[in-house]
Amino acid sequence: MSSNFVPDQSQPKIKKTIVVVALSAIAAGVLIFVAFLAMNGISLLGIGSTQSQIASYSGQNNNDTAKQIVPLDQIVSGGPPRDGIPSIGNPKFVSTEEASSNFLQGSDLVIGLEINGDVRAYPLKILVWHEIVNDDVGGTPVAVTYCPLCFTSQVFNRTIDGQVVEFGTSGKLYNSNLVMYDRTSESLWSQAMAKGIVGKHAGKDLQRIPFDVAAWNEWKKVHPESKVLSTDTGFGRPYGVDPYGNYYTQPNILFPVSHKDDRLGPKEIVIGLEDNGNYKAYRISDIENKKVVNDAIGNKQIALVSLEPFMVRVFDRSILQLESSGSQVTTLQLEYESSSNLLVDKQTGTKWNFDGRAVEGRMDGKSLTRLPLDEGFWFSWVTFHPNTEVYTENENN
Repeated sequence: MSSNFVPDQSQPKIKKTIVVVALSAIAAGVLIFVAFLAMNGISLLGIGSTQSQIASYSGQNNNDTAKQIVPLDQIVSGGPPRDGIPSIGNPKFVSTEEASSNFLQGSDLVIGLEINGDVRAYPLKILVWHEIVNDDVGGTPVAVTYCPLCFTSQVFNRTIDGQVVEFGTSGKLYNSNLVMYDRTSESLWSQAMAKGIVGKHAGKDLQRIPFDVAAWNEWKKVHPESKVLSTDTGFGRPYGVDPYGNYYTQPNILFPVSHKDDRLGPKEIVIGLEDNGNYKAYRISDIENKKVVNDAIGNKQIALVSLEPFMVRVFDRSILQLESSGSQVTTLQLEYESSSNLLVDKQTGTKWNFDGRAVEGRMDGKSLTRLPLDEGFWFSWVTFHPNTEVYTENENN
């Protein structure tokens, strides 16, 4: 399984470039787009983007006019109006068995989340029609978000200044990426930036929560007890159909972006990490091939781990050890042990599982700190982080 494992499972075939095929592809794309708008009750005549539209529902009518951290003219309409793509506010869940029997195939992708022992999966085939699920997982209010245009998933804590808020889709895009709004202050929020961009909360960061993107077969194998978001959402949507068609495997970008970079293909799937203004991107295929990548980003020593296909987790590999002479921080060098599908650190020989827990050896019982990450198309990561480094397989591991 590789980085080309995207919602449209088929790979583009090489065909002769002829006018008929090109026109057919364009026509199909237009029909998909129009059908998507119609499904959400949207007229093409209503598509537009003006600063007054943005101001009208970003809290700027409450003396927040000057509060913006991005140029308003770069926030554009994605077609649907506010809440035209309806977020899910009262999600229902089913068991893994029911999901497998009724609507999920083994290769379907899900966003997986585990908080305080509460394990849930959110299928992308549902999220593609809603983009945001407001939920409460393990006692934590969360927003599970997905932007199909950038293939970016992210999970946020919905608590802002001590108040739990609910997020909806604004109908706007910034650098082709989902712009959310909260229904309390009506501020606009960028999914990719994890930050308020216009309104009362402009400049405020959202707390990101670690998550997985996994094929359904792998997720239910690792978490058979998982709850699964049901197709009983209260909205009539064809959840077996992806309105974006073959967009995921084609190089075209449908909406404006402020920066482009050809070091990687625009739809290459990458893991993006940052620390104190330092940015680095890793091809997900490189991590899958190596199983573990030991690296540093800024001042943070990290390990990117992929012990299950497509699933990547990032850990801080610095760990506090208590010795008779006092405490010290040890930076672990992790290696993959194929016979056990575990990690082994070179310093103590301790074995670590995919949850970052030591399961055998001198550090048995200790845990590595799991870190949040960005996952999605290269074009999205690099437009928001133009000075990013790119990891290469020949770097020291």
